[in-house]
Amino acid sequence: MEIEIGRVTHYYNHIGVAVLKLDEALKLGDKIHILGHTTDFEQRVGSLEVEHHSVVWVKPGDDVALKVIEPVREHDVVYRVVEEAFEPHLA
Repeated sequence: MEIEIGRVTHYYNHIGVAVLKLDEALKLGDKIHILGHTTDFEQRVGSLEVEHHSVVWVKPGDDVALKVIEPVREHDVVYRVVEEAFEPHLA
């Protein structure tokens, strides 16, 4: 399951960093999916920065810089991937 949490507002190609405008909270270790016209990939959040300071989580309304593994474009949509806990079924 995926929840829309924000959009890309800027991308710094030379350092592989996207700036996101968030509508939901985001923290280190979260799995995200970035989707756009030519963008479609998932990654774990490995670093977050607000005003050039490293943080472990950000709240709705924050503008956050995030290192990305592939190029992104302005207006790409960012989703948090909600991973379901594995529950074995009894036979």
